[in-house]
Amino acid sequence: MRSTTDVQEIELIIENVGGGGGGKPPANDGGGDDGGRGRPFRRFSPKRYFTGIAVAIVSILMFFMALVSAYVVRKGSANDWATFHFPGLIWGNTAILVASSLTLELARKRLAKLDISGFRTLWWITTVLGLVFLAGQIFVWRQLLDQGVFMATNPASSFFYVFTGAHAFHIVAGVGTLLFVALRNFDRAKVTRAVAAEVSSYFWHFLDGLWVFLAVLLYLGR
Repeated sequence: MRSTTDVQEIELIIENVGGGGGGKPPANDGGGDDGGRGRPFRRFSPKRYFTGIAVAIVSILMFFMALVSAYVVRKGSANDWATFHFPGLIWGNTAILVASSLTLELARKRLAKLDISGFRTLWWITTVLGLVFLAGQIFVWRQLLDQGVFMATNPASSFFYVFTGAHAFHIVAGVGTLLFVALRNFDRAKVTRAVAAEVSSYFWHFLDGLWVFLAVLLYLGR
């Protein structure tokens, strides 16, 4: 009859062989015929999102700075630069965009306090304000058209349409990011709601500050 010690030694050998020699079970890498269903869920590092938005902001900034340089050079060397009535609605739109940055930050504070309901309410207000800004820009263009000021009327009007149109295009992208955060289910997302809100806020605040700069530039150089 085998002793208790012999039985324990045999069991130990079996465990070592079955566990790959280390006594540890083989890692489940999610492969095989199950299509990866056994793979554990992991969130991506937030660094990649912050890096991505930083690259986007720098790229947009370089684009607009190139336009500003062309604007300054063209205005300084043009004999056909004609002024036009600057739409006062621009300042109303500016106030709306600044207000949207404030509501966005209030939303992030609600999120930091785990007040999801308050966060969503303020986040939706920010999104609506962004849409109102876009609608206001359309009214600005309509006012210029009613004045007979078109994109090809003179260099001043051309730059006005280019600046405001390019910025409006990026605001559409910004509203898209706000909608993503508002509608996304973050329970199984690769990014947390807090990171998504923070990254989106950087982009939105950048567009806000950029617009204030462009509005002042266009007003002084009209």
